[in-house]
Amino acid sequence: MRIGYFLSTEEYVPAELLEQARAAERAGFEALWISDHYHPWTDAQGQSPFVWSVIGALSQVCRLPVTTAVTCPTVRVHPAIVAQAAATSAVMHSGRFVLGVGSGEALNEHILGDVWPQTDVRLEMLEEAVAVIRELWRGGFVNHHGRHYTVEHARIYTLPDTPPPIYVSGFGPKAVDLAARIGDGFVNTSPDADLVRRFRAGGGDKPCQAGFKAAYAQTEEEGMRIAYERWPNAGVPGELSQVLPSPRHFEQAAELVRPEMMKDAFVCGRDADAHLAKIDEYAKAGFDEVYVANTGPNWQGMLDLYQREVFPRLR
Repeated sequence: MRIGYFLSTEEYVPAELLEQARAAERAGFEALWISDHYHPWTDAQGQSPFVWSVIGALSQVCRLPVTTAVTCPTVRVHPAIVAQAAATSAVMHSGRFVLGVGSGEALNEHILGDVWPQTDVRLEMLEEAVAVIRELWRGGFVNHHGRHYTVEHARIYTLPDTPPPIYVSGFGPKAVDLAARIGDGFVNTSPDADLVRRFRAGGGDKPCQAGFKAAYAQTEEEGMRIAYERWPNAGVPGELSQVLPSPRHFEQAAELVRPEMMKDAFVCGRDADAHLAKIDEYAKAGFDEVYVANTGPNWQGMLDLYQREVFPRLR
């Protein structure tokens, strides 16, 4: 299993994200995830830089493969623009780039005043967007007049030698079936073997990526406190994460979340065994790659923990 590091753009300024990427490579992590948000989930997280600028900068500070986890190419950004951004990213990273896509959240996608569609429509839009992106990556001029998108006389001139893979996120049966049908790989955050089996039943033996969050601290209780302060939204249930429109609304919903619930959503503290156990959950579920994010100020401590205690026992 490949172990990667998850760069949380919701929490850190660009310079710190670049510093984390350098340190993750030195520590022995093999790849990077990076989130793509317009807003953080809560004001306590406090950041949200433009992901494509950060991805370009990453190409200058490390050589780790990068996957967007995940970009929504349907509402806030037209798929023709995502196609150009991803093509440039693949060129800058010498082909070590994967475009991870998903159907998105109102938190990021509502900002231009567009209607936030129902789930079935969002998935339909995602399928058409991926088709537009792949058509543009073939080179030549593209004219597309679809149900959701129009492209006229568009051509991407800066293209990688090989188009980047497109991995598709899915959490429910319909989304997983779409991922299997159109994706080159699968993205998720839960160690759910049923979802992996469903994806591979429909899509074949394609790569499956997943990620989880940690809150490194000297004690489990301290890690739990940090996680609760920064990411109480991790305990928000159901479809709220897809439909709530602003950090303020997530903070209101998170009033129902109790601090002890963070132990279910995060690996808290500095116990290497806890990290190894979490990684093992994803391995047993059938994932090929797992990415770990740290919340709070102690990210260097988590990287050191992996270099010193986790990686030697895994490898």
